Amino acid sequence: MIIVKLIGGLGNQLFQYAAARRISYLNHIPLKVDISEFARYKLHRYSLMHFNIVEVMATPEEIQAFKPRTLFFRLAFRYLSSFNILNRSYVMERHFHFDPALLKINHGVYLDGYWQSEKYFLDIEEVVRKELSVKTPPDSWNEQMMERIRNEAAVSLHIRRADYVTNSHTLTVHGCCSLDYYHHAVNLVAEKVESPHFFVFSDDPAWAKSNLQLPFPATFVEHNGPDKNYEDLRLMSLCRHNILANSTFSWWGAWLNAHPDKMVIAPQKWFNTDKMDPRDLVPQGWIKI
Repeated sequence: MIIVKLIGGLGNQLFQYAAARRISYLNHIPLKVDISEFARYKLHRYSLMHFNIVEVMATPEEIQAFKPRTLFFRLAFRYLSSFNILNRSYVMERHFHFDPALLKINHGVYLDGYWQSEKYFLDIEEVVRKELSVKTPPDSWNEQMMERIRNEAAVSLHIRRADYVTNSHTLTVHGCCSLDYYHHAVNLVAEKVESPHFFVFSDDPAWAKSNLQLPFPATFVEHNGPDKNYEDLRLMSLCRHNILANSTFSWWGAWLNAHPDKMVIAPQKWFNTDKMDPRDLVPQGWIKI
């Protein structure tokens, strides 16, 4: 079987699932998910139950059968090149950028990493798009918002703050996109899209309302909150165009956008540190500014 460790926010969970699903699907190996880390991880919750995924939970016994028992051996599996990835039962992500060796795995394995590139699953794109569609029916408010978005030249604009601002370590790694970035992106969209209407999504809507002054129609989407993050993701994906934060959450909102002529704008500087290499994170065709 394939077991994938899920951890982090919704965007991270979607990347982890998609990479594992590709190995499972093409090799006809059952897929199970390990959500045990959420018992002690308090920043986010497991959220994939709202999607059309293959949702089978791995048992503690199945997890232990794959995972090395000590941190030392887990780190050894990551860093020592003498361990061939094709012969491992436990694979820990070796670096942030795309690792083509993962695509060669054709046996049961435990996956521990983030796998943040569409290159890990692009060859089963339609399967991923289908399974990562939201299955939970929208409530009446979100149904009305969906209808508005469908009837406008809708552009999602995502502002990520929360832990990017309040957690010093997270701020050091990620940083926040500047207001200059958003104004540049908005103007770029307005040059090419007639009568754009911006739908603003943020985990800090009060800050967004106070600081983001747009010379175009704008709707601040603030009804859902963290327990309904899947609703915001669905609304983002229905917009015709997308302006991203440096966040995997809005990355997925744009990637799941099915409009063939979509314009997606992403920050050129995804991280606030040179230790992370995002060269494979932003798909070709998306505009980096």
